[in-house]
Amino acid sequence: MIKRFDFSPIIRTGAVVRDLPYTDGMPAPFILKDNSFVLQMDDKTRVYGLGETMRGINKRGWIYESFCTDEPFHTEEKRSVYGAHNFLIIDGEERFGAFFDIPGKITFDIGYTDSDTITITPEKFALDLYIITADSLKAIVGEFRALIGKSYIPPKWAFGYGQSRWGYVTEEDIQKCADSYRDAGIPLDMLYLDIDYMDSFKDFTVHPERFPDLKAFSAKMKERGVRLIPIIDAAVKKEEGYSVYDEGHEKGYFCKDENGEDFVVGVWPGKSLLPDFLNPEAAAWFGKKYKALTDLGIEGFWNDMNEPALFYSERGFNNAAEQIKNLGSARLDALSFFGVRDTLAKLQNNPDDYKSFYHNTPEGKINHYDVHNLYGYHMTKSAYDALCELRDEPSLLFSRASYIGAHRCGGIWTGDNHSWWSHILQSLQQMPGLNMCGFLYSGSDIGGFNGNCTRDLLIRWLSFALFTPLMRNHAAFGTRSQEAFAFGDTEVFRHIITLRYRLIPYLYSEFVKAVENDAMYFRPLSFDYESDETAATVEDQLMVGDSLMIAPVYVQNTVSRHIYLPEKMTMIRMHEGDISTEELSQGRHNVSVPLGDVVFFAKSPIPFAKPAMNTTELDWENLEQLGVR
Repeated sequence: MIKRFDFSPIIRTGAVVRDLPYTDGMPAPFILKDNSFVLQMDDKTRVYGLGETMRGINKRGWIYESFCTDEPFHTEEKRSVYGAHNFLIIDGEERFGAFFDIPGKITFDIGYTDSDTITITPEKFALDLYIITADSLKAIVGEFRALIGKSYIPPKWAFGYGQSRWGYVTEEDIQKCADSYRDAGIPLDMLYLDIDYMDSFKDFTVHPERFPDLKAFSAKMKERGVRLIPIIDAAVKKEEGYSVYDEGHEKGYFCKDENGEDFVVGVWPGKSLLPDFLNPEAAAWFGKKYKALTDLGIEGFWNDMNEPALFYSERGFNNAAEQIKNLGSARLDALSFFGVRDTLAKLQNNPDDYKSFYHNTPEGKINHYDVHNLYGYHMTKSAYDALCELRDEPSLLFSRASYIGAHRCGGIWTGDNHSWWSHILQSLQQMPGLNMCGFLYSGSDIGGFNGNCTRDLLIRWLSFALFTPLMRNHAAFGTRSQEAFAFGDTEVFRHIITLRYRLIPYLYSEFVKAVENDAMYFRPLSFDYESDETAATVEDQLMVGDSLMIAPVYVQNTVSRHIYLPEKMTMIRMHEGDISTEELSQGRHNVSVPLGDVVFFAKSPIPFAKPAMNTTELDWENLEQLGVR
């Protein structure tokens, strides 16, 4: 059952697809106190959800701010990251789900200030609240997912392995990478183009010298079963003669300041403008620009910098420069220097900048800050709507920033993580929360985007990520090479990535089943074994589809790990490419997992394909059965 409560929302977000009547009265079991929704917890209460937030599967004990943020350091103290996913399940004396449908900032204090109290505080008390009750945790998710609509399904080839790097500067770099994968016998389906492929970082352009004939090169790669997936950033370079800028400026399709002038920000191209994605005309216009690349044979995109990320605003930069200038040539003491440093640091993603521009929406002129969390969603929707018109076949599309509703248009990746062992566990713990909110096509940057990956870290990360729908290795400019062929001995990487391809028939079918049934592809053990108190405490194992359970290794120099089986299962081990099985009883086990082995667990037989170098070569018909004897 779903009850909808009205607190005068300023704008309909588009997150829900069902128009429910409002319920009179207060949203029990919450009480209203000082413009907050308050709920008492007992000692056993667990809280799930909130999408891609930091920390564990059980969100209790921390404070989360739902405000899409370009945050490249994903450490435990962070309260906001790229997405705003305001759905949570409270599993306590009373069990229910709650969706706070609000386009602006909202804070979830889940036992942080007061350990037995949930306090949820919208910055502006203007939202729709949905309270969802059902007989089980999975049923609550199902009710919510039916409320927000079916999740995006990518093309089958999007379940293949992808390689990316900020720093593949030329066509030759991409060609060399593809050749290295082929020579090592490692399967590959996608090569990603970061901002290097653009001409001066301008959207929908191709650098004429670095990629002299992208259409021919794309076709050549596709013949080998490899698709090119370029990035699109949110901001448009302010440059006369650049058609995207000229058209957008002439038609008034960019966000404006209070005086009605284009609001100028600084990002990769320098001075840039922000398309007004909340203006349907502007969104449709921007979406049609993807045709410049689909005409070159491009079949998928990843949207970035769409929180929106701002290095600075023109106004903010000028103010900062004036402050520093006023210091003159005076000798700076430590405090003065720190003040200068902080002034410059605060230029990036400054809240005052977000409060300084406006959208032209069907509801009228609205300050960006009040609808900030919708920006990335509407960029994704803009692209999705256009690609459905431009192409006869499904396109790959995923984004960095998101709000619930964007799950109908594309997937997401979890942004600029690090080459840290803790980020394997972090990625695992983010997946169920994302699934609850409809984002099934998701994954993290394998090996870590920032930092320098090691061979053992990449092996362990791949051993987990071979189960995530989006399986992409991505790294930042200036970091150590972390391709699967970059560490000398390629055999172990070939075996792990080949295993992914052999599992694709199972993974894809379970993914589609989860979409069709409004279910979760990744689930905490507590969702399948609700009466099992031990299962409820497990934070580093997940159910994958109906039949599999995973328990990856995420600690350096570890060759075994403790696992808990809620029931009898078959342990499946891949060792040097060979597959073996062993029956294990319900209960706790210490399992040997040497570096290079992949170990997972099955409740029932699963389909298992023959090895393939890409999804085009994958035999979907002649499958073996792997698992329970």
